[in-house]
Amino acid sequence: MKRESGLSFDPKKDEINGIPEEMEFLPASDQKKLEKRSPKETALLVGLILGAALLSLMIGLLVWHFHFRPDNTIKKMYNGYLTITNKQFTEDLEDFDSEAFKQLATTVEQTLLETYMGMDSVAPHYVRSTVTAFSEGSVIAYYWLECRVPPEGAAELDEAIRAVSPFSGKSRSGGTKSLRISDLVVDSADPRRVKPPKDHTCAFDLHAVGGEMNTFSSPGFPNEPYPANVWCQWVLRADPHHVIELNFVTFDLESVCHNDFVVVYDSLSPIEKREITQRCGLYPPTNAFKLMSSRNVMLVTLMTDDDENYPGFKAEFRQVPKQRQCSKILQGSGSFSSPYYPAYYPPRADCTWVLKVDPPNHIKVMFNVFLLQNPDENNVCKDYVEINNRRICGEQPPMVELSNGSEMTIKFRSDAAESCRGFSATFEPYDASKPCPEEFACRNGRCIALDLKCDAWNDCGDSSDEINCKCTSNQFRCGTGLCTSNQWLCDGVSDCGDKSDEANCECEAGEMRCANGKCIPEVQRCNLVNECGDNSDEEGCSNTDMTVPCSEHTYTCKDGTCIRKKNAMCDGTHQCPDGSDEHDCNCGIRPYKHSRIVGGMDAEVGEWPWQVSLHFQDKGSICGASVISTRWLVSAAHCFQDERTIRFSDHTTWTAYMGLHDQHKLDGAQKRRLKRIIRHENYNPQMFDNDIALLELDRPLSFTSVVQPICLPEAAHDFPIGKNTWITGWGMVHEDGGLATVLQKAEVRIIRRRNCNDLLSGTVTTRMLCAGYLSGGIDACQGDSGGPMSSVEENGKVFLAGIVSWGDGCARKNKPGVYTKVSKFREWIKGHTGL
Repeated sequence: MKRESGLSFDPKKDEINGIPEEMEFLPASDQKKLEKRSPKETALLVGLILGAALLSLMIGLLVWHFHFRPDNTIKKMYNGYLTITNKQFTEDLEDFDSEAFKQLATTVEQTLLETYMGMDSVAPHYVRSTVTAFSEGSVIAYYWLECRVPPEGAAELDEAIRAVSPFSGKSRSGGTKSLRISDLVVDSADPRRVKPPKDHTCAFDLHAVGGEMNTFSSPGFPNEPYPANVWCQWVLRADPHHVIELNFVTFDLESVCHNDFVVVYDSLSPIEKREITQRCGLYPPTNAFKLMSSRNVMLVTLMTDDDENYPGFKAEFRQVPKQRQCSKILQGSGSFSSPYYPAYYPPRADCTWVLKVDPPNHIKVMFNVFLLQNPDENNVCKDYVEINNRRICGEQPPMVELSNGSEMTIKFRSDAAESCRGFSATFEPYDASKPCPEEFACRNGRCIALDLKCDAWNDCGDSSDEINCKCTSNQFRCGTGLCTSNQWLCDGVSDCGDKSDEANCECEAGEMRCANGKCIPEVQRCNLVNECGDNSDEEGCSNTDMTVPCSEHTYTCKDGTCIRKKNAMCDGTHQCPDGSDEHDCNCGIRPYKHSRIVGGMDAEVGEWPWQVSLHFQDKGSICGASVISTRWLVSAAHCFQDERTIRFSDHTTWTAYMGLHDQHKLDGAQKRRLKRIIRHENYNPQMFDNDIALLELDRPLSFTSVVQPICLPEAAHDFPIGKNTWITGWGMVHEDGGLATVLQKAEVRIIRRRNCNDLLSGTVTTRMLCAGYLSGGIDACQGDSGGPMSSVEENGKVFLAGIVSWGDGCARKNKPGVYTKVSKFREWIKGHTGL
């Protein structure tokens, strides 16, 4: 049987060249690929495949690293400036859109690029440099430097930027031009103060016009508050050889400088090393700060956060000729002061005065005002006056310096940063053998009346009038050898300076003795407040529960519970279980910030916003009062005591002025008539006991920056012996003198009632406070009656400690003033007013 297959072959078919004619071949292949591969070839093939895979993996990792992997570096911004010594400033360099600005900026940026990239410590982190402004001198270029650095390297980069000058006075090639660079100043920028260099929103370039006063203000002022989250800047320029005088005539920002603030720079770059001042809060117009630049440029910046926006500011500026020489030779007598006084002195001031008088006279220099920047944390003066080889800085009382001959050299230096009000001085010749004819010559050069020597009071200021004195029977000899009045013994204040007047003191009944000898009320022990000053009243206290049985010495909460802490009200700490000790605390606030003021005792506008001036008919201000709410005032009862022909008790004859500062400018105050007068029913006109009155206004007050209520103390509120308080008013400036026009202020010290009774014949009751200085010279006087005795607490709240009541004359020696003790009348006030 013949078997068939799928592939048949017929040997009878014709063959061509030995190959069957119908045989079909596939296309030819590479013969080497058809041969058997060697082991080396196989390994090579595998290697090629793995290499391609690794290459793909590396590419993927690189893509992930640069595009998807989180960046572990942080952006660091620096700002600064440099001087180009081989270029001259032209007016078109003020315009950042001009071709001249763009060309020079490009050249400077290229120079900065080449320089920083040539620094090993900076190059790995360098991103870019951006020029933002130019000014003259020859040309000063202001720029931002941006870097990116891992967080752990930020401090090292800061140090490298600050410590290394990349220019070293050499010429640098920048693009196609050569720049000669010097005076590099650069530092790390505060992140809050960084604005993108090319961002020109809310940016203004202003140039002073001749001698005119130019103005600018924050966005929206005065019609609406400044916007949230803004970074505004004002570039101020003056003509060559001039400087800028800047004065903030209105200034009202949020009181927390971390949130909203203005910074002024002696530069066009916001660099901390050239910061003149940083301000926030509210300043009165009488205390506006006037700032000076050292060159013809100044930068003002405003930064705000996202809430609590305020009215803002209005500023004036003008150009004034630059003082080319503040160093002088002065002959005979005269005066001198810090540059541009009373404006803030400019940064980088360098003055020398050589004072000369005819021999054999010596020179007496009297500094009437001295207000420089305080020394740093190492007690080194940054700004200072150098006199007699001694550097003096900070705030100093009026002082006298004497020369050792007929010539004297005085130097004044200020650094490149913050400035202050400066100083004013006079000088005159004096006979060294008779420095104070018919007066006592203090060692410090001051002259005082002869009867002030050995009066147990430091009238000279250096105690030289109290040295080698024989203490009287009414005086105590201190361990230092000085004498002090027996009235100051054991009052909690070290008048001797060595605490010897506070040693071995016997405390009165109900008091405890501190380890330092001070006596405090026993109820203040273990109340979590360091009344002793050495914490001995809080040592060994195991009971942390503040709740105690109620008494006249405890604070009563609204829920009826009582706590140990006597002065708990509005102290910023919740002590009551119901939190009532911190309720109704919108009082005792002074909205205005007050810079350091020297000279005289004029109060500033808004410094005592509860002060009231009471006018009777057409007689002007004859009494004072205090604002305690929108409708109520508190004053002294004796102000409303009728006389034979005058009815002071008639409420229709009185007008109250709130927010008043100057008696000649009544239009600036809130004016109200009285609805009724409530005198204390137990007022004793012979003893001035219970000398308190309430005044209801005919319509409510509006609380403003200059009208605010003072806090009323609770019955247990303690105003300790030795505490300094403030009295204010428009009364007589001295006994039998004229009335003050501008509100006056004086600081007085609370005196122990027992001691006060010894001085005032036993007429001081428990409802009175005694305060003043036994040396005299400081006191309330006629016309101040009814006004406040204000006590400033540690948290800044101000309480009405007393009401000006009576005294034996005004500012007499050993005759302190007497004040109604308001805490004794807290329930009486509440009963009539509901407050």
